[in-house]
Amino acid sequence: MKILLLILFLITLAAGQADSLQQRATLLAEKAALENDIKKINAQISQTDSLTKAEQKFNLQQQARQRADVERRKNEIEQLNQKLNEIAAEMRREKSSIANSQMRVENVNATRKALAAQLVVHCRNLEGLVKNGLPWDTESRTERVSVLCHDLENGAATAEEGFSRLRAIYAEEIRFGDEVQISNRTITRSNGEVINANVLRIGNQWIVYQDDAGLLYGVLNRKKGQDGKYEYVWKETLSFEERQAVKSAIDVKLSRKPPQMVILPLSLSIF
Repeated sequence: MKILLLILFLITLAAGQADSLQQRATLLAEKAALENDIKKINAQISQTDSLTKAEQKFNLQQQARQRADVERRKNEIEQLNQKLNEIAAEMRREKSSIANSQMRVENVNATRKALAAQLVVHCRNLEGLVKNGLPWDTESRTERVSVLCHDLENGAATAEEGFSRLRAIYAEEIRFGDEVQISNRTITRSNGEVINANVLRIGNQWIVYQDDAGLLYGVLNRKKGQDGKYEYVWKETLSFEERQAVKSAIDVKLSRKPPQMVILPLSLSIF
């Protein structure tokens, strides 16, 4: 009986040991599997860390590039703004220069217009002086002045041209007032008689005549008409002294007598 019990115990013990070995083997296999899984997980973690670090590095690089790009673009924008400001300032200067130029042009045009208007006034005054002056080639002299006035009023002549032409006319009129001229002309006496005579003009002061026969004399005087306007008429009833003075002046001018001082008792008195 004891032997049987011992055999059963040994059998039981052997069976327990077998189970323990099997269980141990199972545990060892599980341990190995776990360790293998841990290695895989560690490898994945390491790989993940590496990828994370690479990604972080890439992100840092991207951020650095972005910051550099933002800074570059910011500098470019600042430069563009500066250029725009410079261009705007240049445009303002150009506009100001153009406005000043336009103002100067307008001032010049206004000055020329005012000068032309003033020249017209002088021209019309001169025209009146010629018309109301001594009747000597009055038509041609008046026409020259009238044409200039007309050209100035219609803008056909610039202020510069008008000034030049008016100065030339003034010079001619000044010469007209200084020169002594004689010519043989057909004149109409106060009584309507038409005769040929030597007509002597002394500047713009006197006009006298002596007919070809040396019998008729006349002195031009200025008369105020009923309308208040002045006109020139011949005074043909002269004293002996006046006739002699006219004759002597004409003879000297025609070189019939040597040069000498001739006193003319004449005047353009108004009556």
